[in-house]
Amino acid sequence: MAHFAELNNDNVVLRVIVINNNVILDKDNKESEELGIAFCKSLYGNDTNWKQTSYNSNTRKNFAGIGGTYNSEKDAFIPVKPFPSFVLNDDTCKWESPVALPSDADPKKMYVWDEEKTKWTAL
Repeated sequence: MAHFAELNNDNVVLRVIVINNNVILDKDNKESEELGIAFCKSLYGNDTNWKQTSYNSNTRKNFAGIGGTYNSEKDAFIPVKPFPSFVLNDDTCKWESPVALPSDADPKKMYVWDEEKTKWTAL
């Protein structure tokens, strides 16, 4: 199945839809994003803006999520920033905490980010 994200004028993801792979196959049986975009526009209107996204993040670094953004310079989907202190990794286009999870973290415990103290806390 192929996934396409609808973007608003600020490149914010409004929704992600799934369409049959047959819709995006060209006459040579190769995937064509353009065919998928045309199909999406036929369903939702020619004034809509669509980009293909990949559930396994093979395309555009991350799977598009509602409220996330598409960065045209990086040709990547960037998720919603989870906390104000998180920093965008320019290579992966994922948000990272300013402090890594402790290397001696107990694998039997769950850790959550404490934004006020900017550290990981075991539950």
